[in-house]
Amino acid sequence: MARDGGEIVGTPTLSLFPALTGVRARIEDVVGDVSGRGKAVAATLTQRALDLARKAGARTVDLTSRPDREVANRLYERLGLRARGSRVYRFPMEQGAAAALPRHGD
Repeated sequence: MARDGGEIVGTPTLSLFPALTGVRARIEDVVGDVSGRGKAVAATLTQRALDLARKAGARTVDLTSRPDREVANRLYERLGLRARGSRVYRFPMEQGAAAALPRHGD
């Protein structure tokens, strides 16, 4: 968490999880307050998350960002993250979504 004069100005979420090929990590929701803009808050938080993942032995760190977040994407690339040629799929778990699952043989 980043603070400026006691006020919270940003926070990331780092998830670490074991996989068959080793520890993997994911940075979620790098969120910054408008008051922290231009003060390298997002860069510092992202770098800290990368450092923690490295210390935990993570083999990779994934982070997703929408293409329209141009400033954030440039930041991530400056920090050494590289875009992957993959898609992210999501299944909505709200009520009734399970009924949309195809049955075996359909």
